[in-house]
Amino acid sequence: MPFSIGIVGAGQFAGSFAKLFQLHPGVGDIYATDLLPERADRLVRELRLAGSVPSFDELLTGDVDAVALFTQRWTHGPLVVQALRAGKHVYSAVPMAVSLEETKAIIEAVKETGLTYMMGETSHYNPATVYAREKIAGNGFGRLFYAEGDYVHDMDLGFYDAYRYSGGETWKETASYPPLLYPTHSIGGILGAWQTYATSVSAVGVTDDRGDGVFDRGTSRFDNDFSNATALFEVAGGGSFRTNEFRRVGYPSHIRESRFRFFGTEGSFEQLATVSVWQDKTGVRDVSEHLQAVPTLAADDPSLENVAPALRDAFISGTAPVHDRSRLPREFAHAPNGHEGSHHFLVDDFVEAVNGGTLPTVNAWVAARYTVPGIVAHDSARRDGERLTVPDFGDPPS
Repeated sequence: MPFSIGIVGAGQFAGSFAKLFQLHPGVGDIYATDLLPERADRLVRELRLAGSVPSFDELLTGDVDAVALFTQRWTHGPLVVQALRAGKHVYSAVPMAVSLEETKAIIEAVKETGLTYMMGETSHYNPATVYAREKIAGNGFGRLFYAEGDYVHDMDLGFYDAYRYSGGETWKETASYPPLLYPTHSIGGILGAWQTYATSVSAVGVTDDRGDGVFDRGTSRFDNDFSNATALFEVAGGGSFRTNEFRRVGYPSHIRESRFRFFGTEGSFEQLATVSVWQDKTGVRDVSEHLQAVPTLAADDPSLENVAPALRDAFISGTAPVHDRSRLPREFAHAPNGHEGSHHFLVDDFVEAVNGGTLPTVNAWVAARYTVPGIVAHDSARRDGERLTVPDFGDPPS
């Protein structure tokens, strides 16, 4: 039977996912709530949803079966636990949490309630990740021993507008959000292909020097002045991976904000802003076309009026040839997509897991492996690169 769901946080991304939940045959009534009630009311009106609810607490005391959280990135942990304890399945935007304690609390709540939790990490279905996953399954890399994942998104390319939209008059206090506490777009693309997990990390943060009041420790709610950071992780089973989280960088992040590289004993894969190549000991093959997502929505579509132009590519990209669309509901065939084709798969993963009583792909244990390394890496950067152990919460129960 279709289940009902409440959209929590009716900001810029909520509408994109509400449309897909609305189209999915496994979902019934959809409600919305937001700290700014007019935003929830507008989303309900534009999409003809079932209605708006005055608050998150009232949503949880109602009859909805699940909630989808699209709130500020540092708020997810407590809201997830509250929703699970109230008997609701949870789809959460990234990151999972901002501390080890919050991460542990989510996993404990999932184990004790038996409810579905999923983190909507887009890089799990990034075309490069899908391609590398297939190559690993076919032993194309030989022994994989090193990988790189970059989330290179300059503040000038849409982030100022996004933080102003969500943060109001005090937006600079939260625009300083530490780069390494938003690690899943780089880590998730690596570990979404390479079936391992981080065991230790050493990280370096770059103190910002723009002088515009953002990434200023005196202003920052997070006591953070790093705008760029690099982390080197050791992984279980031998090997390493490196991630970059850059917010001040001369790079076309509106074209591609996450990019990946994988190196093995028999083959390697490398990705730049517009080019992707497979390489082995015999030569190089350009696979860019195989990984290129085809837009499904015009960048000037009226539904994107509140989204900065530099951010709109993340809302309009369709799937790439490497994606297997055969598993998706036919209702998604011509539906808007985003983040290089990932939105359709993420929504379908969650709906199928709730209705089937199965673990979603990015379940709580996987989400922890995508999130916790960044939490520890930020601590390492604050300690001048001290190498720290990354705790692991294990595999999900069989």
